[in-house]
Amino acid sequence: MRFAFKRSLSPVAYCALHIQTGTRSEDPGRGGLAHFTEHLLFKGTETRSAGTVNSYIEKLGGELNAYTTKEETVIHATVLKEDLRRAIDLLMDIAFRCTFPEKEIDKERSVVLEEINTYKDSPAEQIYDDFEEILFEGTPLSMPVLGKAKYLRKADREVVADYYRRMFREENMFFTAVADMDEGKVKEMVARALDKYSWQENAGLTEEGRDGELPRAAGLLEVNPPFDRTVNRHSHQTHCLIGARAYSAYDTRRIPLSLLINILGGPVANSRLNLLLRERYGLVYSVEASYGLYSDAGIATIYFGCDRSNLEKCLSLTERVLSSLREDLLSSRALGWAKKQLLGQMAIASDNGEAQVLSMGKSLMTYGRVISNEESARMLEAVTAEDLRNAAAEIFEPSGLSRLIYT
Repeated sequence: MRFAFKRSLSPVAYCALHIQTGTRSEDPGRGGLAHFTEHLLFKGTETRSAGTVNSYIEKLGGELNAYTTKEETVIHATVLKEDLRRAIDLLMDIAFRCTFPEKEIDKERSVVLEEINTYKDSPAEQIYDDFEEILFEGTPLSMPVLGKAKYLRKADREVVADYYRRMFREENMFFTAVADMDEGKVKEMVARALDKYSWQENAGLTEEGRDGELPRAAGLLEVNPPFDRTVNRHSHQTHCLIGARAYSAYDTRRIPLSLLINILGGPVANSRLNLLLRERYGLVYSVEASYGLYSDAGIATIYFGCDRSNLEKCLSLTERVLSSLREDLLSSRALGWAKKQLLGQMAIASDNGEAQVLSMGKSLMTYGRVISNEESARMLEAVTAEDLRNAAAEIFEPSGLSRLIYT
């Protein structure tokens, strides 16, 4: 199990266990199994009942949570630093000693099916899953994280337990912690808990970078040709998602593309799409650009919701912005302000202990080491105006763009 630590000055401690398994690790016909298993992690272990698992951290005034993506499952806890040992102990118990009682499986299946139905009632969220399902059709990245109801109804205890035994193994795990404590002491806590709960022989930890970087993806994932689809959802608002295949987590061009996405439609009021579609013309309430990275693929998207009568106007204005980024170089002043803005966002995000511990785990899992804020800043500062234009010209080239519209 890989281990990484960061010292903080807070009385609050954070720890997270990242497991390198997610939606893409599911067998055919098992869509949603990773997410379903994540829910069931809290339903009891060999030594703790479901009630104890769920209330143990809360009784300490802390928080226990988990989430699943297409490439990872994460269990994380927030506690006062004097309770960190208890949190680590619980995470290891969950990671290795879950029992998956039959009655809990049936009950939680109903909960997840309701979660899927709730998601379907949110077109602004559902459209992202549908877009990726079409773009990555025929590959392990096509299945939505929540899965499909028809598969979940077939997921019994044997199926869940088999997935858990195969994927929740030390070599797939990465433990990170942020606390105002001595690193050696925290590492000892993790090692003792691992030795206590792991069913594998020769249980142990290795520090980040000790064995070099983890193996990278063998090659890029093939995706389907660009598409243009309209789906009648009978919604009051028209929802539109435009996007294309982008750079993977191991491509150095991900840095200029990340900056480009922030300029285009990041979570700021002065993003180009927000200034034009919302502030200047008042056509949308929300418009955003996003960039998702996987080990062997990436996806860059633009989303907006508008009145049906304004769809073509919004599409035309979006293309105007993209055309400018594809053809024109940013001035040195504009480039400098764009970098400053993203660096500020990164610094503010990293000031949150939970965000830190989760980011560290993702970095450790992907690159075999934790990329520091200073290194990230250096990579961002090295981006040129030509790098931005090249990324825009390649990723947002009109003939390569796909489009999904809900009406």
